[in-house]
Amino acid sequence: MCCNQPAQMFSKSFDLNEKTYIIDSKMDNTETLKKNPQTQKLTMKRQASADSAVKLKCVDEDDGVPHRPVMTVEEKRKHFRRMQSMGSLCNTPVMFSLTNQVTSVARALKAMKDSDGSDTLTRRLRSSSKDRCLYCGEHEKMESEDSSKLLHRLVLRLQKQMDYMEASLTHEFEGSPGCEVSEKYVESRWFPRKISELDMCTNRVLTYGVALDADHPGFTDNQYRERRKVFADIAYKYKHGEIIPRVEYTEEETNTWCRVFSELVALYPKYACKEYLQNLQHLRDEGLYCRSRIPQLEDVSKFLKERTGFQIRPVAGYLSSRDFLAGLAFRTFACTQYIRHSSDPFYTPEPDCCHELMGHVPMFADKHFAQFSQEIGLASLGASDEDIENLSACYFFSIEFGLCKQNGVTKVYGAGLMSSISELKYAMTGDCTIKPFTPEVAIQQECRITTFQDAYFITPTFDEAKNQMREYAGKIQRPFTVRYDPYSQSVEVLSSVDEMCSMIGGLKDDLGLLTQALVKIQSLQ
Repeated sequence: MCCNQPAQMFSKSFDLNEKTYIIDSKMDNTETLKKNPQTQKLTMKRQASADSAVKLKCVDEDDGVPHRPVMTVEEKRKHFRRMQSMGSLCNTPVMFSLTNQVTSVARALKAMKDSDGSDTLTRRLRSSSKDRCLYCGEHEKMESEDSSKLLHRLVLRLQKQMDYMEASLTHEFEGSPGCEVSEKYVESRWFPRKISELDMCTNRVLTYGVALDADHPGFTDNQYRERRKVFADIAYKYKHGEIIPRVEYTEEETNTWCRVFSELVALYPKYACKEYLQNLQHLRDEGLYCRSRIPQLEDVSKFLKERTGFQIRPVAGYLSSRDFLAGLAFRTFACTQYIRHSSDPFYTPEPDCCHELMGHVPMFADKHFAQFSQEIGLASLGASDEDIENLSACYFFSIEFGLCKQNGVTKVYGAGLMSSISELKYAMTGDCTIKPFTPEVAIQQECRITTFQDAYFITPTFDEAKNQMREYAGKIQRPFTVRYDPYSQSVEVLSSVDEMCSMIGGLKDDLGLLTQALVKIQSLQ
């Protein structure tokens, strides 16, 4: 479940010479210092102590003016290197956006504090609702090498905590081995490298969850809102590798599922693609899907994992497109457990378990479709906001509202259509606009949320759509390529010749095994 919604942006400007830290792109650090004489005095002292290669003498007895001793050539070189490293750190902008949670600011400040290993960074703090900025107070003196380490640690911590992270750090700090921040990782956004790191993505719900809009059918139903809180708590507490808690659905919820299930199943033989029909039958044969009982996510997750390696994790509501697509890269589907309000069982302003289980799950059990879905997810990792928006459009007009040709007949595979009785009929009447699926055309089409789509896209096969997405993803401006390792359920970042050679070595082993198997089969024929 995903949603494209802009997050509130903050920028953080560091001045490590002056030890003043300001979060807000509109604030001028220099003006702040001018208004505070005491800060100026402290700054002067710290600027002097930052150059630890050369110590100040005491006040001269003759002229009363402090001065530096005469430096040797080696001391001058050391002094120059230190000042050059310190200068590269001064006024280094770090931009990040807060997640849509009440603890976002606290977590950002904690990351700043933890990156220094002390509480000096946030010793004095006040906030301004007018300027929407935070001011972090005094900091202890530090050498240039320690400054680079501090900033490096802070960038890494914020990357893990924030929804968006960007820093302009391309300088390699001399004398600080292991603290260089590679340009390719700084310019791209943070993304999970291991499947367990999805725990940091899937709890960043943007809309709905427990809170409901005024136009939601369940807005005035306190009992329904309480049930939503139960489902939200399950999702927020869930961690990768745990068993998804089973839910005892109420009679009212089960009746809603029964009505939706019965209406949709009656339409599928006429409109659904063969892959969908086959896997839906498998789900029914396994006893997972029936009219009288809402499926449990843990059971469905096991079913998918045995067939395509996809798995399910509960989510409380809408995720950002970036976070949702990141899950697909690890063959993980963020799925809701709650069901739509019973007052209108054939309408919901948000995805619910009817949409997820009836629309998405049967298709995720097809290996070609699963690979196609993962390709979109992998293309999203580290991509720019613009690329994420385009990939979301490709996802929307394929996985959500896609059509395909089978034996010359138009069929449906998109989850948004397979879970909507009225739009499923509309898309198959022949009165709507249908276009061949190409990513370049799909990203130009407007995505309709509350009404039927202006156009739908059709593809001959999932493999063709997958190849088109792979070609399109190759055009995304990223200084690296990613590859999913199914053995460790992690993403490998390929950005150097050595990394490519290592991957090729593994492929050679697989090819050798396949060659042996082929020779053996041919010898038996």
